[in-house]
Amino acid sequence: MFVLIAGALAIVGAITAGYYFAVRPVTLKIAVGPANSDDLRVVQALAQAFNNQQHTQVKLRPVQTEGASASAQTLADGKADLAIIRGDLDVPKNAQAVAVLRKNVVVMWVPPATKGKGRKATKITKIAQLAGRKIGVVGRTPANVNLLKLILTQYGVDPMKVEIVQFPANEAVDAIKNLKADAYLAVGPANSKVTIDAITASAKDGEPTFLPIDASEAIAQNHPAYEAAEIPAGSLGSADRPEDEVKTISFSHHIVARKGLSDATVAAFTRQLFAIRQSLKNDFPLAAKIETPDTDKDATIPVHPGAAAFVDGEEKTFLDRYSDYIWWSLMAFSAMGSAGAWFAGYLKQDERNTNTSQRERLLEMLKAARQSDSTEELDQMQAEADDILRHTLDCFEHGAIEEGTLTAFNIALEQFHNAVADRKALLLSMPQNLQRAATQFRAAGTA
Repeated sequence: MFVLIAGALAIVGAITAGYYFAVRPVTLKIAVGPANSDDLRVVQALAQAFNNQQHTQVKLRPVQTEGASASAQTLADGKADLAIIRGDLDVPKNAQAVAVLRKNVVVMWVPPATKGKGRKATKITKIAQLAGRKIGVVGRTPANVNLLKLILTQYGVDPMKVEIVQFPANEAVDAIKNLKADAYLAVGPANSKVTIDAITASAKDGEPTFLPIDASEAIAQNHPAYEAAEIPAGSLGSADRPEDEVKTISFSHHIVARKGLSDATVAAFTRQLFAIRQSLKNDFPLAAKIETPDTDKDATIPVHPGAAAFVDGEEKTFLDRYSDYIWWSLMAFSAMGSAGAWFAGYLKQDERNTNTSQRERLLEMLKAARQSDSTEELDQMQAEADDILRHTLDCFEHGAIEEGTLTAFNIALEQFHNAVADRKALLLSMPQNLQRAATQFRAAGTA
């Protein structure tokens, strides 16, 4: 009984400990950059909101990097659990999608009265007319330059024949005011303040001309990381900027997780992420743009099983995840109990054998008592029966014999006592000479 209770308490303790470790908050490191970027600010807001929540399962610790490429490398090196990466860059092999942080669109425009050095003002209305021109790119990341070269190549413009100048996003306004470029390119959300301020800075002498990427479908077909998109009319700082919809391409910034990260942890993170995004939209409008990942099997970035479980409504509860372990623990406990009972029975085998022989001896004394001609002999058998009774009770207390065996022994013992009592009464009623004659006759018959 004590072994069973101890085993039950051990299982309860193991289940309790497992539940504690399963639901305790997990701190995930998320790589994001560069400094002062919208992505970093949104992640910092998410981290603060996560850490301030009660009964939260996941907490965040931002790891600042130099940009999306560095964040991807940090994840690939196993130095972070999550990362914010650009969908049009090389995706780490161990990265799986959790959510779409935001979608970026490419905006290309030409400031008014564009002219080159020593040349008359030339009206640029198409990307194909950018050959031999100077193009300013907002942002220091090489990814934007590579994107520009991809677009130029699609339109037959040799990137080597174009002068490309980059400047930091936080210096875009001043750089554009002083930089006499023929065209500009900016990449960011459709309502990006950096893009709108850059366009406004280049429109001091009139309205800029927006260059449509009419080949957006072809680019998306050849490069799956990009999608054909449109810039809505009046979405870039004023009601008539642009006057009409402008075709362009877009790509996503993804929140990705390490492939080996627990499904339950990623599911909990995804659930918290989508539960809290609306509360951040007033301070961080980009947070409201967070979307669920593509769960199709042919998605550009394969979805993490934990995120897919949340999106598909198949997230597992604690019992769903650990029911098999609990079941097998109970089975193991049952097997251990059976093995323990067998071993305990094996150790008491000698006691049971001794008790069996003593029970047989009691039955023999029962027969002998009915034929005895001496009260002294009956008293000796009675004393022996008392010793057998004492040993039998000890065996029962030790668990060597069961209650049914004890009951059978009591019946035999009662019959023995009755036989002794009846024989003594008979012997006491007989004359002494008859008792002696009976004893001598029995002795002669035995000889």
